[in-house]
Amino acid sequence: MQVMPFEPAADVRPTGNVPHVAILLCAYNGERYLAEQLDSIETQTHREWSVWVSDDGSSDGTAKILQEYSDRWGSDRLIVVHGPSRGFAANFLSVACRSEIKADYYAYSDQDDIWQPDKLRRALEHLEPSGHATPTLYCSRTQLIDSKGRSIGFSPLFTREPGFRNALVQNVGGGNTMVFNHAARQLLMSAGPDLKIVAHDWWTYVAVSAAGGVVVYDPRPSLLYRQHGGNLIGSNSGLGARLLRVRLLMRGQLRAWIDENMTGIRRISPRLSVANRNVFDAFLASRDGGPVRRVCGLKRSGVFRQTFMGNVGLFVAALFKKL
Repeated sequence: MQVMPFEPAADVRPTGNVPHVAILLCAYNGERYLAEQLDSIETQTHREWSVWVSDDGSSDGTAKILQEYSDRWGSDRLIVVHGPSRGFAANFLSVACRSEIKADYYAYSDQDDIWQPDKLRRALEHLEPSGHATPTLYCSRTQLIDSKGRSIGFSPLFTREPGFRNALVQNVGGGNTMVFNHAARQLLMSAGPDLKIVAHDWWTYVAVSAAGGVVVYDPRPSLLYRQHGGNLIGSNSGLGARLLRVRLLMRGQLRAWIDENMTGIRRISPRLSVANRNVFDAFLASRDGGPVRRVCGLKRSGVFRQTFMGNVGLFVAALFKKL
């Protein structure tokens, strides 16, 4: 099935009393853990959901597993479409922008985690007070498990308030924890599925915060995040992850990733508030010119990471034109 192009349309959310959640699950050769993830979705205390699986060309038993669950749940509860075969970020963006998927809320899902039974219910409790007009995003901390399901710790606990100044240089929420409303989804669709970005979750955080939306970070884990050799992106914690970030920073990789997000921000620029426009312009100024201009521009922008050492790294990056 070809990825359908974005078609601007009026608000077409379901109007039932119980909010419907479209779960956007991206799969690729996930037969080892996929059934366990689907089982955890099936046991959600919030029962009004459907699963849209974008299979990116699996060659193992993934299709057979999906067919078994579709037969059991019904073809209207689990729908499989073909992904674009351009990597996980492109796959998530493609399914998030499919115009035939219509719901009140949308939840990204990896193929190898285990959701807590109250994951969706808790997310909606945080999202519902903001209403439907304002783009709103929920994300949470995660409990880490190994390939055999044994607990190995938690993802970092972030304490500073999430927002655009943070999103420009850091992502605080894993995509596997993210749930967002229809207004946020429309924002992603307006930017389009063809963005070349490093990660769909970081871009979602950037887009919602750039548009003046509400971002809720829940310090209580909502799922078991499996760490194994097949992870494309890990938990972002531990000494190894910190050293990797330093290496990527000095190679200019962070700058390249930020460039990709900048392209997306420009596509939704009419949605930026005056305050966020000023932050954006100041941050752009901090990326070019001489060392003093870059460091002073970064300070003026108010852009920050969640930790002291992370912020030290930002100013080092600005000094050496790696930001």
